[in-house]
Amino acid sequence: MRFSRMLNVVDAHAEGESGKVVVGGVGPVPGASMFDKMLHFSEHLDHLRKLLLSEPRGAVWHNANVVLPSNNPDADFGYIILESTEYPAMSGSNTMCVATVLLETGMLPMTEPVTNLVLESPAGLIRIEADCKAGKVGRVKLVNQPAFVYHQDAKIDVPGLGKITIDVAYGGMTFAFVDAESIGVSLDVGQEAALYDLGQRIKKAAAEQLEISHPSDPRIPGITNTSFTGPLIREPGPDGAEMLRSTNAVVVSPGRLDRSPCGTGTSARLALLHARGELKPRQLFRHESIIGSQFHAQIEGTTTLGRYQAVIPSVSGRAWITSINQLVLDPTDPFPEGFVVGKPWKAEY
Repeated sequence: MRFSRMLNVVDAHAEGESGKVVVGGVGPVPGASMFDKMLHFSEHLDHLRKLLLSEPRGAVWHNANVVLPSNNPDADFGYIILESTEYPAMSGSNTMCVATVLLETGMLPMTEPVTNLVLESPAGLIRIEADCKAGKVGRVKLVNQPAFVYHQDAKIDVPGLGKITIDVAYGGMTFAFVDAESIGVSLDVGQEAALYDLGQRIKKAAAEQLEISHPSDPRIPGITNTSFTGPLIREPGPDGAEMLRSTNAVVVSPGRLDRSPCGTGTSARLALLHARGELKPRQLFRHESIIGSQFHAQIEGTTTLGRYQAVIPSVSGRAWITSINQLVLDPTDPFPEGFVVGKPWKAEY
């Protein structure tokens, strides 16, 4: 049997969120930067995203990452992030999966008790500190590119809800933040259908009614996610200093829940909390997902990005390898790009 495509894939998840890592079989992807490579991939190799993420090989809750050589001398590797309807500039959970796979498979050398590495994402360089013991990666801390707030207390009109108040912030992806209690929804997995529906409606209304343009590159998409936030809880942290804790539920297109607390959403929320004077630099913030998994986060420093005040966020979590396999395409397979049942998976920006 001669397969028309064979991809070497390491499946992983970070605090519950799937992140396939493609480590071989794609071949060269042209482009000076990882952002350029992402654009080339989306324009010329999108059939591989569909092959990986559509049925029967994938599912709507799957993500994938393609590991590639980086042209940046400071980077150990680069990677492109593939999701159901878009190519994000950055993803925290996917980055944790990529770092864990690179170290645990030996693609990069592991140093105990801490391995430092640099990965080039489409958003830019991501510096990583991985706790390592007995050949296993523990907590992965990443320092993200700057996060900032586009809009605070913006009023939008949502079909079926009327006028509501939201915040909009960027942390590698752009989020509409909604206080869950203010619109009468519960952050509970049993409410997933309601969260899906409301999240998509809110995101669509916000994208239509609010102006968004990334100050560094207008090609970075606008609002593509909704984050329903729970109340802030203040309590003593591990060192006795006050920390903040909160739950959130992130609705990712085309309408499903992020199983992790969402790394880019956590980064964006750090920027929002800082803008409101509720979180200080170096103060611990524990962000909890709807399934109870946690990311630990803090503001490493502040900066500016264009006309926006911004923060430099760090987010840490754990990832686990779940399988190592070769994904293949038989030339007689009638579904060479997979298929989708139900809602169409298409870009909404």
